[in-house]
Amino acid sequence: MNDQIASSVAKLDWVTLQQSLDEYGYAKLPRLLSPTVCTDLMVGYGNELAFRNTIDMARYRFGIGEYKYYDAPLPYPIQQLRESIYPELSKAANRYLELSGQTADYPASLAAFVEQCQQKGQTRSTPLILKYEAGGYNCLHQDLYGDIFFPFQVVFALNQRDTDYTGGEFLLMEQRPRAQSRGSVITLDQGEGLIFPTRHRIVPGTRGYYRTTLRHGVSTVTSGTRFSLGIIFHDAK
Repeated sequence: MNDQIASSVAKLDWVTLQQSLDEYGYAKLPRLLSPTVCTDLMVGYGNELAFRNTIDMARYRFGIGEYKYYDAPLPYPIQQLRESIYPELSKAANRYLELSGQTADYPASLAAFVEQCQQKGQTRSTPLILKYEAGGYNCLHQDLYGDIFFPFQVVFALNQRDTDYTGGEFLLMEQRPRAQSRGSVITLDQGEGLIFPTRHRIVPGTRGYYRTTLRHGVSTVTSGTRFSLGIIFHDAK
């Protein structure tokens, strides 16, 4: 069943996904996680042995809610997502480097990229599961954990909006040079995912390509409990 994740990722229309990243700065993924896998991950939230760290958002003024970083080795579905999505996103990452006049140097495999992280002292796993109760939210932020970071990350909805919770929309804010910021509000159904930039987006201008800065967050959950899974490809110091 879990091998089906890698098979589903391989069948995605990556040309269309790349076009969405170019045009909107993000790309929605169809349901890659079955309800059974989603439920297993939510139930596993209570298994403290599976995690290396728990963060109370309010304590650090990140918002209101809680998230937990998985410890290595990662649960098999999460490892499958990380390993199967990374190669296609590395192509997109290298394309953006070339457009901005830099050398394309992201390796083709996740293992090779993780090795680069380890050489910089980034050895702690970063995939995480997030939980928000009514009134919870996540302030706009970026997930940077060291000198090396991968330019894309992915979030998955683990339960169903308007059934298990209301509110809690995903927020993406783009800060454009010499212009007002642009915001996007994105909703996901259970098992669906969203690819979005970790730090910058490459956009065309009158004098070539340039970077805009992006931050992401979650709007206030108005009822119920919201769970999501974050897939970050770079490891942390």
